[in-house]
Amino acid sequence: MSRSSSSALSHGPRGCTNLKLRQLSRAVTRHYDAYVAQTGLKNTQYSLLSHVVLLGPIKPSALAARMRLDASTLTRNLQPLITLGWLEQGPGADARSRLVSATPAGRAKRAEGQRAWKQAQLALNERLGVEQVIALHALLDDCLARLDALAEEEA
Repeated sequence: MSRSSSSALSHGPRGCTNLKLRQLSRAVTRHYDAYVAQTGLKNTQYSLLSHVVLLGPIKPSALAARMRLDASTLTRNLQPLITLGWLEQGPGADARSRLVSATPAGRAKRAEGQRAWKQAQLALNERLGVEQVIALHALLDDCLARLDALAEEEA
């Protein structure tokens, strides 16, 4: 353990966790944007398109839950992809439900985006070190699980 790590453990965390996570998130987003933007997609669009390709046809409410988005954010993010012809909304199991699915053009755009995303991931792994990225993923997964469990207890 480094001296700064042992010092942090004895004195507690310094600074705002939310701020640090947002700073990291913005830096990582800029990194991925530099690669994914070459395909004409934004990171948010690539993520949404990927979720629909992998999970669809899917109800918007289920998609929002899987992506950890609120319904209004999902609706706002779906609209441009529907307009571009990459996603479509069709009827669901009953008259009140809808299903979101990827069109053939959407599947092709997702494949293009996936190639760019893969290059971004490999470059990030190289920049940070694979061990660091693995440790970061494990820490993030653990934190999300703990926060989800807490939210379930409070509900």
